[in-house]
Amino acid sequence: MSGDDSKQEHTVPRVLVAGASVAGPALAHWLRRRGAEVTVVERAPELRPGGQAVDARGVAREVIGRMGLDAAVRAACTDTAGAHTVDADGQVLETFRADDDGGDGFIADIEILRGDLSQVLYDDTREGVEYIFGDRIAGLAQDADGVDVVFAGGDRRRFDLVVGADGLHSELRAMVFGPHERFLRHLGHVLAFYSVPNEFGLDRWLLEHQDQGSGRSVLLRPIQDATRAMAMFYLAAADFDVDHRDIAAQKALLRERMAGLGWSAPDVLAHLDDTPDFYLDQVAQVVMDRWSSGRVVLLGDAAFSSSPMSGQGTGLALVGAYVLAGELAAAGWDPGAGAARYESRMRPFVEANQEIGRLNARTRDVPGPDAEPLPDFTGEWFMELVGRAINGIELPDYAGVPDSAAPAGPPVTSPAGP
Repeated sequence: MSGDDSKQEHTVPRVLVAGASVAGPALAHWLRRRGAEVTVVERAPELRPGGQAVDARGVAREVIGRMGLDAAVRAACTDTAGAHTVDADGQVLETFRADDDGGDGFIADIEILRGDLSQVLYDDTREGVEYIFGDRIAGLAQDADGVDVVFAGGDRRRFDLVVGADGLHSELRAMVFGPHERFLRHLGHVLAFYSVPNEFGLDRWLLEHQDQGSGRSVLLRPIQDATRAMAMFYLAAADFDVDHRDIAAQKALLRERMAGLGWSAPDVLAHLDDTPDFYLDQVAQVVMDRWSSGRVVLLGDAAFSSSPMSGQGTGLALVGAYVLAGELAAAGWDPGAGAARYESRMRPFVEANQEIGRLNARTRDVPGPDAEPLPDFTGEWFMELVGRAINGIELPDYAGVPDSAAPAGPPVTSPAGP
């Protein structure tokens, strides 16, 4: 990585993207095609495998098609046929199929583990995009012409634009916009997931057991590796307070809160200490009045997390990446004009998905004496909301801006920093 921080004139916009999960590499794809020089910095030493199964519905599928990645994404999908909810004895209560609602239902036509989608996007962009693993932005200062960035590894560089695609707990957002508490809206639930041996006989069907009285549930889903399965726990817990990086404390609290949950829960919990990819966090949304400040812009969960309860977080990231890169290029790389158009196009789409997330979270709340009755989800209003959440944005063609799907050069991957 060069230490050049000069302010010499250049014609190719230089963009730094923080985060290499889904939103970051998706944005790198479009920025590269629009003619930018892109660097992606990721604090982890490598891509994180596994993770929650994520879905692409409606307009997000269209974006994947425009990326030319439909075949690659589908090849990495979980190939889930559908889902059964079961009682404590494993008896089926309700069934959902992947082809329900034209592939946009509870189980989406495109369902893929977050880590597998991240790998597809990385493989697509590693040529012509500089990836820096094991480092992060330690500080930045922006002026009218650019942003001077200091990396934790000691390097200093100058960029025309910096984009935070570093997730729910975005360090860049806290650095530029203010503390997390100002923007995070917890929905009163906790989600945990990790891979386990497939000792449950799963074969293309997801199984979920919900304990209505306690608001807890355990879910098992098949993945491409038939010898493994992805386990997931939900629990209603407005008071669940633990550092999102303290894995040992998270596991201890999960064991405590899930004690006594029936069906396969004890067998799933037995693998807590030998799983390679444990993740737990509060279910939360990010609500902000604006997603940009000068030459710093936020994307994906860092800007507008809709929470896993919406089923649309990945769709928002993919669509947002397409729109942000397109609007910046259409504005001649003017960050103010490009970011304003990006926000204008995306906000109604984001708000519809956040409303879906809040409503779905309410259905899992533990009912109390003062609880408000749930709305009628069979009404036309809900179907209209779902329609706006899936297809509620028109994708511009950006016909007047550069678009080259060809790789811009050889792979440039920097080694992990200290």
